[in-house]
Amino acid sequence: MKPKLSLPVKTTLVCTFLFSALSFHAKAQEVITLQKAIDLTLERNLTIKQAQFTEALSDEDLKQSKYNQLPNVSANPQGTFNFGRNIDPSTNQFINQRIFAINGNVTAQITVFQGGQLRNQVIQNKILLDANKTSTAKVKNDLILNVVTTFLQVLTNQDLVQASKQQIEISKLTLDRAQKNFNVGNQTLADLSQAKAQVSTSELDYTNSENQLELSMLTLKQYMEMNPATEIAVEKPDIGKMNDIKTLYDPQDILKTALTVNPDVLLAEIQQKSYEQAIRVARAAYYPTVTLFGQAGSYYSGAKNVPYNTALTGQFSPIGIVQNTQQVVVAPVAQSLFKANPLFTQFGDNFNQAAGVSLKIPIFGQFSARTSVRKAKIQAQNAEVTAQLARNNLSKIIYQAVWDLRAAEKKFTSTTQTYNANKDAFNITQQRFTVGLVNSLDYNTSLTNLNKSQFDMIEAKYQLIFRSKVIDYYLGNAITL
Repeated sequence: MKPKLSLPVKTTLVCTFLFSALSFHAKAQEVITLQKAIDLTLERNLTIKQAQFTEALSDEDLKQSKYNQLPNVSANPQGTFNFGRNIDPSTNQFINQRIFAINGNVTAQITVFQGGQLRNQVIQNKILLDANKTSTAKVKNDLILNVVTTFLQVLTNQDLVQASKQQIEISKLTLDRAQKNFNVGNQTLADLSQAKAQVSTSELDYTNSENQLELSMLTLKQYMEMNPATEIAVEKPDIGKMNDIKTLYDPQDILKTALTVNPDVLLAEIQQKSYEQAIRVARAAYYPTVTLFGQAGSYYSGAKNVPYNTALTGQFSPIGIVQNTQQVVVAPVAQSLFKANPLFTQFGDNFNQAAGVSLKIPIFGQFSARTSVRKAKIQAQNAEVTAQLARNNLSKIIYQAVWDLRAAEKKFTSTTQTYNANKDAFNITQQRFTVGLVNSLDYNTSLTNLNKSQFDMIEAKYQLIFRSKVIDYYLGNAITL
């Protein structure tokens, strides 16, 4: 028979189990700081990986353009069986027999002059590699700014959720007080209905805030290439230490620095250089091409035999007549015996070499070279305009960022003052409502104003922080909280 556990023991076991479960959940939930979110994004984000793949391809193009300056060496071995009437490759005579032949050669050639095309192609590919490296840096910088924006949005939504919970508690206390006053006849049914409506409104605000928080959390996880089901907690920095945010900047000073570090402008300028180099590559088609070449080869033929002995055939052939007797003089007929000439012997005997210079002079090529040069010039001019547009756009963005920072500071100051004023007004209204000197409509209006001003102040606080980080981004400073 199993012993029964007493109630205190059962309670202890249940509490231990719940504590363990909560501890496991807390450990399983990963805490994400802003720096960790940035690091995970730079490590995992697929957009960065795509940019790095493009950069790697450019590196291979650069290597190949360097290799193109080396000699080109190729071998061409060939073995054939010939049947019937063929030409013996060793004698160039027609024979009617089966022949097994092997021939081959090794050819080497190197371009001595090609109008500087090979050298200019190497230079252009170096510039293109730098452009792709800058493009990768641009992708990283843009993602960092997006992560900071989303991280601050998560913090904003968390504060809004917390504020919504507080408003629900206040609304419920108000409803409880209104219900008691209605029960004793101090308030009307309309007052009670207003209190119930305020609770519903607060709950709706809480639901909307929760949805916005989940959405911003999902966006942050996507930047970090994290499973949406992963439980994370965003670590909130001490915003109170950020009261001394610098808001006075000279746009020209920021622009002067940004022009040297901003990846958008750097990318446009590097691409402009690559198109200018492409003009030199295209002009190479106007010049002759000088190529040195050399060749070595040999061959083997199964029809090429060599004599190795003689044998009598048993036949005689006349070789003359005795003058006096007119007697025919004969001699035995001998036949030469042949054997196949060995493979390597033929290769040694038939070894041949050749060397020479090839000159290719362009005379008329349907104006293709001129068209290529003109198109390269147009692309270079377009790249120059694109680079200037990038500088102009950066100037506009920086001026706008400075103005937005100043506006955010003023908005935060204004919303803070509004919140403090509405908070004082609500405290007074709440006291007067408790003693029946204010109706429920005025009380709910005061509460609504307090809620809205608190939400506005929270958003303005994080908006000010974000605007200051945008300035750091264009100055090339590390973005931290």
